[in-house]
Amino acid sequence: MGMLFVAAGGAGGEENAVDFQHAHWTDLMARTTKKQKLFNGRDYSWMQFNRRVLEEAEDAANPLLERVKFLSITGNNLDEYVEVRQAGLLQRIEDGYREPGYDGLRPNESLAVLTAEIHSFVAAQYRCWNHQLVPELRKQGIRLLEWKELGEEARAFAQNYFQREVDPLLTPISIDPAHPFPRVLNKALCLALLLRAKRRSSGPQVLGVVTVPRALARFVRLPAADDRFDYLLLQDLIAQNLGGMYRGYEVLAHAAFRVTRNSNLYFEEEEARSLLETIRVELHNRRKGDAVRLEIETGAHAEIVDRLRVNFELDEDQVFRGEGPVNLSRLMFFYSDVQRPDLKFPPFTPKALHLSRKSSNVFDELRQRDILLHHPYDSYDPVVGFIEQGAQDPAVVSMKQTLYRTSHDSPVFAALTEAAATKEATLVVELMARFDEASNIRWARSMEDAGVQVFHGVVGLKTHCKLAMLVRRDEDGVTRRYCHLGTGNYNPVTARFYTDLSLLTSDAQITERVHMVFNYLTAHAEIDDYRPLLVAPLTMAESFLGLIRREQEHAQAGRPAHIVAKMNALLEPSVIEALYQASQAGVEIDLIVRGLSILRPGVKGLSERIRVRSIVGRFLEHSRIFHFANGGASEIYLGSADWMPRNLFERCEVVFPVRDAVALARIHDEILPAYLADTVKARLQQADGNYLRASKVLKDAPLFASQDFLMQLAEGKVDLGAIPPPVAAKAMKKQPRKKANAAG
Repeated sequence: MGMLFVAAGGAGGEENAVDFQHAHWTDLMARTTKKQKLFNGRDYSWMQFNRRVLEEAEDAANPLLERVKFLSITGNNLDEYVEVRQAGLLQRIEDGYREPGYDGLRPNESLAVLTAEIHSFVAAQYRCWNHQLVPELRKQGIRLLEWKELGEEARAFAQNYFQREVDPLLTPISIDPAHPFPRVLNKALCLALLLRAKRRSSGPQVLGVVTVPRALARFVRLPAADDRFDYLLLQDLIAQNLGGMYRGYEVLAHAAFRVTRNSNLYFEEEEARSLLETIRVELHNRRKGDAVRLEIETGAHAEIVDRLRVNFELDEDQVFRGEGPVNLSRLMFFYSDVQRPDLKFPPFTPKALHLSRKSSNVFDELRQRDILLHHPYDSYDPVVGFIEQGAQDPAVVSMKQTLYRTSHDSPVFAALTEAAATKEATLVVELMARFDEASNIRWARSMEDAGVQVFHGVVGLKTHCKLAMLVRRDEDGVTRRYCHLGTGNYNPVTARFYTDLSLLTSDAQITERVHMVFNYLTAHAEIDDYRPLLVAPLTMAESFLGLIRREQEHAQAGRPAHIVAKMNALLEPSVIEALYQASQAGVEIDLIVRGLSILRPGVKGLSERIRVRSIVGRFLEHSRIFHFANGGASEIYLGSADWMPRNLFERCEVVFPVRDAVALARIHDEILPAYLADTVKARLQQADGNYLRASKVLKDAPLFASQDFLMQLAEGKVDLGAIPPPVAAKAMKKQPRKKANAAG
């Protein structure tokens, strides 16, 4: 069997596939039995990730409201997965696709496995809520009450709230020949009613639908003692008033439900007048997506369930029942509304950046050294400050910025708007950032109105790289470029709880190539060589495969060979196959993959030297780090790309080297060793795709939580000596380090 290396290049980012025949790989495949498949299932791997998040909700060691937040996150994760991935599988089946996936399953087989897993997961979610969190919340005086539990004062308050705030927003509908079934919006919470006209007691039963207003909180805060927090579900309050809305009808039964629709975004670019207009139209069309899931209360009347299922054209296994709030992602409300700091993680203040005494501003500093920031342990303020200084400094003559996702009140937009009045300001905004398209369209239009040159990148490719470039005429008369390159979005809000890395630099090679990347984004002007940057879809896949093969050659020559790669997901077969070969050649490989990974670690004759760990904790692990021992001359790269087909071939991504000796040492001696030593929040992937807590597998290892350590390090409470030796990896500190070279 040949090994398929896929690299993208040429006009339009088209993929060029070259089939490399490797005798070693052919032998390996011949020795691999059917039971030893090369890849685990993608969908099963993703569900395993969401189960790891659910474990945090179940973990009594976490503060109670943090556990509620984790459960809410699992609901939000599952929503997005169902409306994109499960919907995509249904669409493939309807379109007649029969090609097997990474695990050898055809789309219909994958869908069956995934649906069963989701049912199991939903049951686990509600067990966590009903049997663990609700009792603990009640012990703390935080109660979600049923109507029958309310006292006279609480009922009067709720009824007054209904008349004043809720009733004016409601539109009750009964389904009959004159009133067809309403268009239920994607993920909108509704009440379904089984009705019978009072004057016709033996007449037919009809269905009624009331949409719960999205403008209101799903939980109504009730009057209670100062040390208590009492709530009522909004749909329960509406249910108590159904009789007044349906006068002339007898309400036989009612149930809260929610429909999830296909949110895949498809369009024909050649037929579009403009990309912006296309996305705007598709946002409207998305509301017309086919239903893929019906969520409904466990005790719902069978007639209601059946009528809804038929109306939405769903099979029985697409109906998901829950004993509790229908939309678990809304539980995030409690985290923000309940003012109990003792039930949350202790507050953490990121470390501020201090410039050298000789530097009057960040530009002075960057001419002397690079600045590496590890968020949220390091404050995000220097990144915002870098962009704001660019807008305000008269010596800065040009600003260029990419944007994928950001906050609603982003200082980036304010800075670019200010800059447009006095200098060249360019923004490359991604309109197709899933679920953020509408806000990005608004920002793009407002930026254009302010005089910013707005571009939407290369047609057919998402612009996912994180780049900001300032061109400045310095005091010595030299015009220089200054750049920020990062692993995360330009979002000061998420920077407080996403782990990401930022590099601020004036390195002439790096900044010149960043300039070339902007030319590619705005004019589709390609160059043959972006080194020292790895740029997708042009050079990144080929470069990563080359770096992995180089480690293999070092191992075969008896030189130090070790790969440590941290990312969100691992899905690209050609990269996984290269890692398998490197493992067989003697390369030690440690992968830190937060989400899905279809690689099978620790399989004899296949991946014995590969270890995969996932860390799920207080902060969302979002940084991408790629370390190559390189025979003793370590190279480290950071970037926005995971090892996934979409990142390597369908997006504009940038991975960049860390060259500054101090920055290199920080990643090599502090950040990666901390992650590899984690035994508290780390889970170790098994060959079958399951994950086990590191503390259960590595029973003799000391308990060590990487995120806790990095917070304490930022606060000056510990030093690097607190990191225990990595148990499941070669000790990185024993490797001699040299300044990194450019990637070949």
